[in-house]
Amino acid sequence: MSTRKIITSCTRDCPNSCGLVATVRDGRLVKLLGDPNHPLTQGVACHKASKYIKRVYSPERITHPMIRKDGQWTRASWDAVLNLIAERMQTFSAESGNESILYYQGYGERTALKLLNKYFFNLFGGVTTMRGSLCGGAGQGAQNLDFGERVSHDPLDHVNSNSMILWARNPVSTNISLVPLIKGIRERGGTIVVVDPARSKSVALADHHISPRPGGDGYLAMAVAKLVLAAGAQDREFLEKHAVGFRDYKDILDRYSVEELCDLAGVPSTDAETLADMLMDQKPTSILLGWGLHRYEYAHHMIRAIDALGAISGIIGIPGGGVSQGFEEYGPYDQQYWGDDLNPPRRTLLIPRVGEEILNAVDPEIRMIYVTAGNPVCMAPNSNTVAEAFGKAEFVVYSGHFMDDTAESADVFLPATTFLEDDDIMASYGHNYVGPVNKAIEPVGECKSEFHMFHELAARFPFADQYRRTVDEWLQDICAPIWEQGGTLEMLKEGAFRLDAPMVPYADKVFPTETGKFQFMTEFNPLEGASTDERYPYRLLTVAPHGYICSERTMAEHEPLPVIQLNAQEAEVRGVRDGEPVLVSSPVGQVRAMLKVDTGLRRDVALAERGGWIKAGHGLNQLTRDVSSKIGQGTPFYETLVTVEPCA
Repeated sequence: MSTRKIITSCTRDCPNSCGLVATVRDGRLVKLLGDPNHPLTQGVACHKASKYIKRVYSPERITHPMIRKDGQWTRASWDAVLNLIAERMQTFSAESGNESILYYQGYGERTALKLLNKYFFNLFGGVTTMRGSLCGGAGQGAQNLDFGERVSHDPLDHVNSNSMILWARNPVSTNISLVPLIKGIRERGGTIVVVDPARSKSVALADHHISPRPGGDGYLAMAVAKLVLAAGAQDREFLEKHAVGFRDYKDILDRYSVEELCDLAGVPSTDAETLADMLMDQKPTSILLGWGLHRYEYAHHMIRAIDALGAISGIIGIPGGGVSQGFEEYGPYDQQYWGDDLNPPRRTLLIPRVGEEILNAVDPEIRMIYVTAGNPVCMAPNSNTVAEAFGKAEFVVYSGHFMDDTAESADVFLPATTFLEDDDIMASYGHNYVGPVNKAIEPVGECKSEFHMFHELAARFPFADQYRRTVDEWLQDICAPIWEQGGTLEMLKEGAFRLDAPMVPYADKVFPTETGKFQFMTEFNPLEGASTDERYPYRLLTVAPHGYICSERTMAEHEPLPVIQLNAQEAEVRGVRDGEPVLVSSPVGQVRAMLKVDTGLRRDVALAERGGWIKAGHGLNQLTRDVSSKIGQGTPFYETLVTVEPCA
């Protein structure tokens, strides 16, 4: 019996990007735990990592190529599926032009070699691709307006924090490496506050939980700013020397009293006082923004108000302070290998409205769709329209692990490896380290990495010699910016490497804006985004589940119905009971669910976990509206209003 331990990194859609140690016995993965030598994650890994072994060896996993014929899936060889894909691409290109082909690159994995997926299509001559995001676009876009470029504090800088605000952030479920840092602040006598309409698992780490109405966070931030200003505790030097637009922003604040702002935020004035006292008396305070803040059409109003609070209270450019949102996970790579400069600009479709965008595409229509690392039929808003759009396409190719909702719309299924069957490099959108992705086991069945899929597909095209190189040859070129910072490929295969990024951004108070200064929001219309409808009294919040990442699950792992949470008083008003089926309806769809009554939930909220498959009886994105955020082209999932009614 032989046992090996392999250092690797989690590549899933999570900011933690944990360093991992895979234990392999006689060629089979038997254990997956945190790497104690990773400088940030330090041996901590979430329970989702340890149970990933079941996903690798699941009997539901598709481990051989398949082609759908006459509505039935049949097993096929790799040569057969790749020949078919190449033939269809050439046919559609010749008949309708390259833009009749849509490449949808999801967010399921974001490793270095994933740049080459799009590079393949650009070598082909360019096709229709996507723009915008399902997640953090609004947050990054808003912070770019204020700071010039979104740059967050290194998580290890939080050892310098005397207090922390987790603003719509739930690290217990979605960012586990922050938990020891948070506990350290409390052990030093600091205060932790969670601001979230729902009571997440992270509330157990906090001294206070503030529950604003969905979309009311900006008003809360403005109320706190007024209290800091009224106390004369503002950072005058920063406002006078390193910021522009403060007078205009103060004019916005002066339109309201603290009480009016708290009423608009849906919180008592004491909540604003709690935050103001902390910012004034327990400096430095670090503010960590979560992804729930991005999920509104006018999300930039909220995020820019929180950035403004950071500037007014004097935590910008200060160790242990900052308003941190995320990191650029593709930043460490040479992005010429997207290949976007190889062709004239090609058509792009908007991810937040992907269904309508496909259906409305003309000259040419979308005839072929190729999907990697995503499940848009399930995870994109207004799922029924997305499914209709995929059904309209003549040919759909899907690369994945399981027969999920998007796979059900496909004509070809390409069985992809997991990160434990690949060699690659992984950067993070949650910290400043890049880590190795070292193959722990041989691919299960006939699975291939997407790199090797495109490597073999490229052999069927004239550009084969430009694409067909080894993994290490490509990594050597793609990761050139990392090597310029002192890293080497050999070094990265052994463990994590810290990028040349600041622990404390903007410590010199110089910002990459037009003015070189922090830029306050100077326009604010409180009527924008204030949609209400008496027929649909609840704001639907589809939050990250504790047990899964997005739709990364199997059919067997679904409960018969999704769970929808409602305030106990509202349940009584609606005539629905705890533990019984209900019908959840929005202007765009209906879903059956199981009701869970929560006495502590806000009365204007309906809460559910996202990611369940439509084919498993879940699919809450059948309810969500397909609109785009005004800044950053993000997806405002929380602009969905619903009602809850009894259901047989």
